[in-house]
Amino acid sequence: MEHYDIVIIGAGLAGSLAAIALAREGHRVALIGPRPAIADGRTTALMDQSIEYLKTLGIWDDVAPLTAPLVAIHIIDATKRLLRAPPVNFRAAEVGLEAFGHNIPNAPFLEILEKHEASLPTLERVPVAATVFDFGEVEVRVGLEDGRMLTADLIVGADGRRSAVREAADIETFTWSYPQAAVVLNFAHELPHQEVSTEFHTVSGPFTQVPLPGDRSSLVWVQKPRDAEETLQLPLDVLSRTIEDRMQSILGKVTVEGKPQSFPLTGMTARRFGKGRVMLVGEAAHAFPPIGAQGLNLSLRDVMTVAELVGSPTGRRLPADTGDRFDSRRRIDIVSRTASVDLLNRSLLSSFLPVQAMRAVGLQLLSSAGPLRGLLMREGIHPGSALQSIKESLRETFTRKTA
Repeated sequence: MEHYDIVIIGAGLAGSLAAIALAREGHRVALIGPRPAIADGRTTALMDQSIEYLKTLGIWDDVAPLTAPLVAIHIIDATKRLLRAPPVNFRAAEVGLEAFGHNIPNAPFLEILEKHEASLPTLERVPVAATVFDFGEVEVRVGLEDGRMLTADLIVGADGRRSAVREAADIETFTWSYPQAAVVLNFAHELPHQEVSTEFHTVSGPFTQVPLPGDRSSLVWVQKPRDAEETLQLPLDVLSRTIEDRMQSILGKVTVEGKPQSFPLTGMTARRFGKGRVMLVGEAAHAFPPIGAQGLNLSLRDVMTVAELVGSPTGRRLPADTGDRFDSRRRIDIVSRTASVDLLNRSLLSSFLPVQAMRAVGLQLLSSAGPLRGLLMREGIHPGSALQSIKESLRETFTRKTA
């Protein structure tokens, strides 16, 4: 049996990034999982903190040409309800940044990661499924579909919502569903997007345009499941005109590219994010609707924590309690982000008038109160920064009063 420091199950974006991060430290890593049968048509908005991490991994220079910066985010209340919020504009310049982040298509992003994996001598890519997991006191044993058996000090589950690693480790989950489905697609448009993302809030969920390079954008359109099915059946010319109308023609004529994809919206969080020699990252640990560009950015913070806890090779076995320490480190961030996205999504769906009023008042405050808007933007880009900013402000005020 071949022995590795860390075995990673799941070769999507989160698993690939974890493998690269750990192999760059010098650990012997096996990245296990078949390549996707269908190319992922979605895009991912990487925020500033995530981009800085990709730079430390030596990946960003290859990724950057495929991305479009997000210099501003516009939110428009298109619910047509009695209580409607005013438009809210978030601009990166308000918090001293050139851009909040960059948007990149998932499929070419994964191809770039595969090239980096191939260049790392301590990383072995194993494109088959793992079928057997045995968590022993000294090591983890992993049986593969091709009959091989591997052993490792630690195992990282990056194998999605139906994680076999999570199930084998006997980690339960909280799950919930929404009466929604997301239609995702890319489209060309007549007018430049000027690196601005526009999010229309509707009674069925967000309709979000995000810039791509050139006069192109990606779209995440959250609808009722039956409406999403009907959208997928529309001829491309009819779908293009429908999207243009929904966007109030702010980008001119729209031309949908390729075939749209759809998936149901559900939520899930593991009861534990690590246990013993097991750590869960990405959608093996948490999953929620595509709102606020939180998904992969949260997963990257999982990866950063894994790399930080494991550290550089010491010549000794990696500690058997690494998963427990990982769980403790990730809990607040994951739980708070999941709750925030869930609350925002449910506020759009609610027909309860007081909830609609609270949402409208909240957006009104963000529209009119620059400091509050800036605080929220900083928290979205660098989690924990808002609380730290408040602490520093209170400390400064207290120091002035006692001086």
